[in-house]
Amino acid sequence: MTNMSFNLYSAFSLGLVGLTFHRTHLLSALICLEGMMLSLFIMLAMWSMKAESTFMLFSPMILLTFSACEAGMGLSILTATTRTHGTDSMQNLNLLQC
Repeated sequence: MTNMSFNLYSAFSLGLVGLTFHRTHLLSALICLEGMMLSLFIMLAMWSMKAESTFMLFSPMILLTFSACEAGMGLSILTATTRTHGTDSMQNLNLLQC
């Protein structure tokens, strides 16, 4: 395992650990998701460059597009919950009440 791949795997793992254990605020959960998606993007870009296939060159751009859409939806949900509930605390969000 190279140093670069170890750094990317550890970045993804730290994002996953942050998402599972530090879920007090919605903004921190969104930041952890963005870190995970960024590490996946870099891993996929490195893999497609290493494979030297023209078919795989568009995969990182598609992932980056979905990541940008996810970030936009997350920020709109954050804005909506902050306006309705007054805070972005995850404890105030209940699927039965929203």
